[in-house]
Parts: sequence; C-alpha cells; structure tokens
Amino acid sequence: MRRTAVDYRGFRLKKINESEFKHLKLLLGWVVYFALYALTERLIPAERCFVVHCRLDDRIPFCEWFVIPYVAWYGLIVFSLVWFLRYDVELFTGLQTYFIITQVVATLIYILLPTRQELRPELFPRENVLTDLVAALYRADTSTNVCPSLHVALSLGIASAWLREKTVRWIWRGSIVLLAVLICLSTVFIKQHSAVDFLAALPVCALAEWFVFYKRKRK
Repeated sequence: MRRTAVDYRGFRLKKINESEFKHLKLLLGWVVYFALYALTERLIPAERCFVVHCRLDDRIPFCEWFVIPYVAWYGLIVFSLVWFLRYDVELFTGLQTYFIITQVVATLIYILLPTRQELRPELFPRENVLTDLVAALYRADTSTNVCPSLHVALSLGIASAWLREKTVRWIWRGSIVLLAVLICLSTVFIKQHSAVDFLAALPVCALAEWFVFYKRKRK
C-alpha cells in the first residue's frame, strides 16, 4: 500500500497553522469562489451581459455524448485534490493555487465584462437519457458568466498537475489528461460555452501556469 504524505488522522482545527496542515487553508478558496459565484449570478441580470458568439459555434454540432465528460469534471476535481492531499502536498498546493488564480481572474472578468451565450438548442435532435441530463444541466446552470470557461481553465490545470506526478504510471496520467481534453471539448459540443469562451480560458491558464509552476519553482 502506498504511504500517504501526511497523516490527517491527527488533524484538529486548532492545528491548521502548523506546517504539517497549513496547506489545508487553501481549500477555503472554494468557499470564497462559491460565494462570489452566487453573487454574480444574482446581481448581474442577463440583459446586461454581452452575447458571446463566433462563426465556429455554428459549425460545431450538438452532441449529447459529451455530457459524460462534462459531468465527469466535478468528480475529476475532487479526485485530483484528494489524491494530491494524500500523496503529494506540493502538487496539491500548486493545483489549488492554480484553481484560486483562475477563479479570481475569471470572476473579475465576469463582473467587469459580463457575458452570456445563446447557443442552447430549443429542441434536442434526439430524446434519450443523455439529452435529459443535458436539459437538467441547462436548468441548474444559467447561460451567463461564460467567458472565460472555468470548465476549460480548471481542466487544463488538472492536466498540468498530473503530468508532473511522476510516481503514477504513464497510462493513468495519460488517461486523466485525455479526460481533461474531452472535458474542454465537451463545453462546446453540449452548447454550454462558445468557442470564444474556450479560447479566452487559455491566457488565464497561462497566467496561472506561469505563477504556480514556473515563478514559484524559480523562487
């Protein structure tokens, strides 16, 4: 059995500032993000948002099969954070810092330049379990605050972290990277995002990548 990097059985809240556990404070970034997400969703009306669209969007067909990797994104985030918490605290710190940077930058953009998309089909070309799942996603998630896509930004951060996890067999790392790529593609194939949102996420990723995996390493 693989040995864990930290024995969390001894963790108590009063020990959060100790060197062994202080990295756990980074998880508070999720609390801040969800609070800001809720505020931006409620305080920025759709009529104030700019419509995001490009010609490529019209050429990309709707494909409900991509809802599978789209939904897998949530599990991939949890799995990656838990794995690195257990086995590589340095990569956990890097990945969670990456998440915080991309979430902060994206939220600032949502506030300063609110966007929405109008790509969702009024009628699905087919009716099946997958289109039912897409419809449920549409109901749960509004079509505002879309550019840049955090589905893309966080997926690329996860892929970057796993490529640095050299203690895991290449086939597993490759599978996770492939899943991250499929998640990025899923955003445009189930019409949750425009291709513009996809491309806008790339410079945000580059900023986080530079800060987390280049600047901090040099220090």
